[in-house]
Amino acid sequence: MQLNPLSRKNIGKTVLPGLAVAAALSLLALAFVPGLNTSGETTRVAVHRGDSFSTIVAGLQRAGTIRLRWPVSLTGRLIGRLHHIKPGRYTIPPAMSSYQLLAYMRGSSQDEVRITIPEGLDLHRTAAILARELDIDSASIVRAASDARLLRRHALTAENAEGYLFPGTYNFVWAATPEETVSFLIERCRAFCSDSLLQAAKAKGLTERELLTLASIVEAETPLDEEKPLVASVYLNRLKKGMRLQADPTVQYAIGESRRLYYRDLETDSPYNTYRVRGLPPGPICSPGAASIMAATNPARTNYLYFVATGRGGHYFASTLSGHAANVRRYRSARSSR
Repeated sequence: MQLNPLSRKNIGKTVLPGLAVAAALSLLALAFVPGLNTSGETTRVAVHRGDSFSTIVAGLQRAGTIRLRWPVSLTGRLIGRLHHIKPGRYTIPPAMSSYQLLAYMRGSSQDEVRITIPEGLDLHRTAAILARELDIDSASIVRAASDARLLRRHALTAENAEGYLFPGTYNFVWAATPEETVSFLIERCRAFCSDSLLQAAKAKGLTERELLTLASIVEAETPLDEEKPLVASVYLNRLKKGMRLQADPTVQYAIGESRRLYYRDLETDSPYNTYRVRGLPPGPICSPGAASIMAATNPARTNYLYFVATGRGGHYFASTLSGHAANVRRYRSARSSR
């Protein structure tokens, strides 16, 4: 008996659908079965602002999170909502499916970065610290701190947020925008400068901005918290008498350099040069910390009008010019004997 073999046409009709089903099952497995295309270990990946979906997938492969790109790319394109992932640094659990991976990145919280901003830094140095730790460049932070709309939103009438970037140790989202970062620090400053504190400053004739300006000078003059109320008293006493503040840090701010001053620097034409201009400068020269703000609000009760460095980190204080001259001699004698 002669067998009637399957024709080539019939073989195609039988085999090709089977291959299509197998391919579809393989795709489903790579998309939904945990661990087939992902690392068995915890990995970390960074998504930068402006990264395309294909760039994100390539980054996942470089980080060792996935072995093949196409299952993740296809999963993201087939399920549109998974295609949109926010910038950030993510810690990825092991052995996820492609779907689970994208869903996790889309819905999980981003890694945070703990940053300490020391007291006494000006806007540019604060921006440099933030830029080193976050996905932001320092110039964009300075621009945000000078943006008129952002300043209006926080009721600031100054040209920038100098003095309002409150020092401290904070958790920042790595992919936070410059505007979010600057606003956060301004809000921390406002949270510290409570209504009762501002009322105490008002009783001394100081607005919020003037309080922070005075506190910034105190911050720049001494690192010693116990001295700050004394330094604040000197400047408040000079203001009451109509004397120029003659604060070296304001001249350093005016010339844009924190260095030893020369007599020629004291002639710098700037509203921040308190050797030439009476009263407080137009705004803060750095971001004062809590101790300096409290010192400006609650200064020591003294008659001091002068102070000079001891050469050992502190200062000598005097109420008279002759007493100040004696202290200057003590300072110079201490320096020459070293």
